[in-house]
Amino acid sequence: MGNSEATRTEEEIQRLSNALDEMTLRCLDMQKRLERANAGFEEFVSRAAHNLREPLREVASLSQLVAETGAGRLDADSRLFLERIQEGAARMQSVLTDVVDFWVAETARRQFFRVDMEGALRQALLSADKQITERGAVFTHDPLPTVSGDFETLAKVLHHLIRNAIEYCGRQDPRVHMSSKRVDSDWVFSVQDNGPGIDPAFQRRIFEVFQRLHGKEYPGNGLGLAFCRKAIEWHGGRMWIESAPGAGSTFYFTLPPCD
Repeated sequence: MGNSEATRTEEEIQRLSNALDEMTLRCLDMQKRLERANAGFEEFVSRAAHNLREPLREVASLSQLVAETGAGRLDADSRLFLERIQEGAARMQSVLTDVVDFWVAETARRQFFRVDMEGALRQALLSADKQITERGAVFTHDPLPTVSGDFETLAKVLHHLIRNAIEYCGRQDPRVHMSSKRVDSDWVFSVQDNGPGIDPAFQRRIFEVFQRLHGKEYPGNGLGLAFCRKAIEWHGGRMWIESAPGAGSTFYFTLPPCD
């Protein structure tokens, strides 16, 4: 009886082992299929964005050409229509850029290097120079450390945060301040503004894809902050906001040190 039970136990163990091996092979096959699908979709996104940008550039340039050659001959309605065409093309170009950035942050493999956040900030400020100049914004910052990450991605994160702080300020004197501090094994960065603040009930929504708290009176497509959070999570960090109506907003995010 004992030998019979031992035999049945061994057979059951072997059956489970075979089932586990089969499941492992299925999981490996599924992972390979998923990787191929992701690679194919990444190529699709890249090609689609490229093919859409070209006609958008033509729409923008031709409408600008019509506006210039027809200056003095176009009535008010025609000038308004051309402006709307140019604004629509610019918004679509912005959406395409942000969609591609978000997709890359979602699917890219990690490959980190030493990133001087001072250098990343300088690049971000160059990208945001137009908004800073037009709004007369004042940007200040404390000394920033070197972290482990991807330079271009982190520069885009800072650009989105700075642009967001300026565009949604709602005041004549936008002020943005960036600082950092070491907390345990991470660097914690903050970007603080003097804007209207955000009600806690809506703070989770701002990090969701295509979610906006404002109407068309403010620019944006609802992808900037979603990209920022995804990019920071890709770096192994996290992002959150502390804000209250009338008290401005502070965006925080963590990054690993390079040491």
